[in-house]
Amino acid sequence: MLKMNNTTLQGAGAVANAIGRLYPHLSKSHRKTADYVLANTFRAATMTIDELSVAAGISLATANRFAHALGFDGYAPFRNALVADFATSLAPVEKMRTEVQKSASATEIIANALSNDIHNIEATRRALVPADCEQVVDLILQADRVFVVGFGASAFLSGIMAHALEPFCRTVLSGAQPGGASQTARQFIKLDARDVVIAMAYPRYVVDTVRLAKRAVEKGARLIAFTDSPDSPLASLAEVTIYATTERHMSPTSDAAALVLIQAICDAVAHRAKRSVEAASEMTEFVLPWLYQKDQSSAPTTVSGKRQRIPPKTATRKKTS
Repeated sequence: MLKMNNTTLQGAGAVANAIGRLYPHLSKSHRKTADYVLANTFRAATMTIDELSVAAGISLATANRFAHALGFDGYAPFRNALVADFATSLAPVEKMRTEVQKSASATEIIANALSNDIHNIEATRRALVPADCEQVVDLILQADRVFVVGFGASAFLSGIMAHALEPFCRTVLSGAQPGGASQTARQFIKLDARDVVIAMAYPRYVVDTVRLAKRAVEKGARLIAFTDSPDSPLASLAEVTIYATTERHMSPTSDAAALVLIQAICDAVAHRAKRSVEAASEMTEFVLPWLYQKDQSSAPTTVSGKRQRIPPKTATRKKTS
């Protein structure tokens, strides 16, 4: 019996279409393979022929013949067709599969990763559009409220940006809250043209960020996107987009390049803001009790919390008979 789950429907490309068309004519063992693939489309796309044969309970020869029965030249083209259905999501997995097959020491991996991030940061710097940078700074400083929204790995980045903008903007709110996307959506009910929403999404894009960005635009807020390319789902929604090059070999995104760009934009905001030095000074003075001070921390205290002065030790000479 032909079965399809939600995952199958999301990735219903060449393989699913071929199975649907040919299923009544497949052999018993090939139907067994087809049932497994349709029930586990995403997982099957990540498997080698050996892994699929074990998971589906079939022989290697059956797995290969199944691919041919669907009209592919072999298992490799069959798997490539599955991967194509989940190209964006699986791209990091495929890159990692290639990288881990290479022989390299830990030092070489670390050095290559650092070189990768340096390349991304330099590419990001070269791609800066002056007019866009000026517009982003102006929008942030002119807003009554700034909402910084990101989920997944971007939740950490959005939190850092909200923290950095805090001294220089009237009101800054982060979407990275315990209530998640639904709590952020509740805040968006009050959005209007006086507000700016900064939405962050890098591969792999989180759908909640895109949905909330659309809602922000519908409510009339000004939308700034921080993302990686014009193909990003945020790019077409935003009034202005700031791009970071985020290619990485062993993970979906170079968070380092995205973070450096965020910090650079916040520096530009601080430079342009009125009373920026005074604001930074006031913020530092306010949080001073929570900052580590060597003299305060090392000084002994009494029960009442007051410092206790301990006189320096004096050298004593050992008596001799």
